[in-house]
Parts: sequence; C-alpha cells; structure tokens
Amino acid sequence: MNQSALLAILLSLASAAGYALAAVGQSRLAARSGDGMGQLLTRPLWWWAVGLNAAGALLHVAALHYGPLTLVQPLGALTLVAALPLSAYYARRRVTRREWRGAAWTLAGLTGLIAVTGPASPGDALSLSEALAIAAATALLLAFLVRAGAHSSRGTGLGHATASGIASGVASALTQTVTASLSRALPGGPLPWWGTSLVAVLVATFAVGGLLLSQAAYRGGLAAPLAVVNIANPAAAAVIGVALLGESFHGGPLGWLTAAASAAVAARGVIMLTGAIPADLPAPLPTVLPTELPTPEPAVRITA
Repeated sequence: MNQSALLAILLSLASAAGYALAAVGQSRLAARSGDGMGQLLTRPLWWWAVGLNAAGALLHVAALHYGPLTLVQPLGALTLVAALPLSAYYARRRVTRREWRGAAWTLAGLTGLIAVTGPASPGDALSLSEALAIAAATALLLAFLVRAGAHSSRGTGLGHATASGIASGVASALTQTVTASLSRALPGGPLPWWGTSLVAVLVATFAVGGLLLSQAAYRGGLAAPLAVVNIANPAAAAVIGVALLGESFHGGPLGWLTAAASAAVAARGVIMLTGAIPADLPAPLPTVLPTELPTPEPAVRITA
C-alpha cells in the first residue's frame, strides 16, 4: 500500500469518527424534545456537533485528494458503525445484536451502491440553469418529505432523515459546480460572479438545511435515521451525476442489477434498525443500607 492510499484511509476514518460524534451529540440534544432552534443555539453541545460535522466534511475532502472515490466513500460509510457503540456508551446500554446486524446490512448495501457509481470526469459540473432547476426541484421534494413525515408518527424520523441526506447530496453536487467555476474549469467557461455567488448561497442553504433536518430526524432515535441519511446522500448525488453529469453505472445492465440488489440490502438494514429495541445494562444489585434495616419492635415490659 502506497503512502497516499494510507493517508486517504486515515483521513477517511477520522472523517467517519467526526461525523459519528456529531450525530451522537445531535441525538442527545434531540432527546430534549423541548429544545427549539433558539435553545439549540445556546447549547455548547450543538456547536460542538456543528464543528464536528464541518471537520468531518473537510477531512472527507482531504481524503478524496489522496485516494480514489472507490476507497474513500465506503470508509465514510463506517460512520454508522462508529455511532452505534458511541451512542450506547452515552446512553449506558449495550448495542443489541439486531442493531449490529442492521448496521452490517446497511453498510453492505451502501458499499454496493457506491461501488457501481463513478465520479464525474474532471471539469464536469452543472450549468447555472441546471443548478437552479435542481435547487427548485429539491426544495419541493424536501417540503413534501417534511410535510409527509409530520403527518406520520412512525415515519417522522425517517422522512426527515431522507430529506437531510438529499439536501446534503445536492449541496455536494452544487459545491462541485462552485469549485469548477472558481478554478475556471467549467466546460462552458466560469460562471459570472453573481452566478457563482448564487450557487454558493444555495450550497450553504442546503448544507444548513441538511444539518437541521438531521437534528429533527434524531428525535426518533439515532441508528435508523443515520442509516437513511448515509444512504440518501450518495443516492441523491448519484442521480444528479447520472442524469446531468455523464456518470453511469459500472458494468452496464449488471451494474443496474447490482444497484437494485444493494438498495434492497440497505433497505433491509434500515428496517432492522427501525425495529431494534435497545438493551439496557443490567441493573446493579440493590444494597441494603443500615438505615434501611427493619427497626426492631420495642420489648414489652411486664410489671407486677
């Protein structure tokens, strides 16, 4: 293994750890159902989660600089595997076998999806009209998912998680356009300054929206919503890549079959995580303190 690949692996693992810690922090905040956005801004834990998410994203970008997407993306999916024991540790419970199996199924399906999709060629990016059209369509889809989730007591977490993953995936695709425009690598030349600024604003909007949607998703737990976020993110980016950036599934028809099978495997993992019941740690044996001992009845004195 060469030095660049080793560095890419280490950066990917650090990125996954950052994302996992951020997700655990967000889920702990989400457990406080009374915390609105104004209250979150006053919580140090919220800012730690924001910082960890930003650090995870920067480390992921750095890993892609030293290693190929086929190596970095599957390692990034280890966020779910890292988040499960971390969440259980803070909740003082054990990770159940069903949770581990669900995580394994989800990770296998996600790895399969990533393996059959390839990155766009260098310089490929969205035009301004395509970026605006995707932003409008995504906003409508997010509004539908949030509205549908709000009317479903069981599906609220997964609906918000799907919306969060899509928002983050679209933000990644738009980031590629901003980067290509700033480096003057767009096929049609760089965008005008106002066009680049507009797309940059859209990137920030969808990135922040994805963070807030994931915060809402974790009110229903951590494992299943986090799994859905990890699936929806690359899926949204892959749809944009295949539809507009000239990407394709590797292997032709076999690649499509692999993608469908991988999606089914990942869906099974999410279902298992949704139905998993956390296992509490065994309660300590009760100790009887001296003050809790039964008080003896006073002796009866017999008088003549």
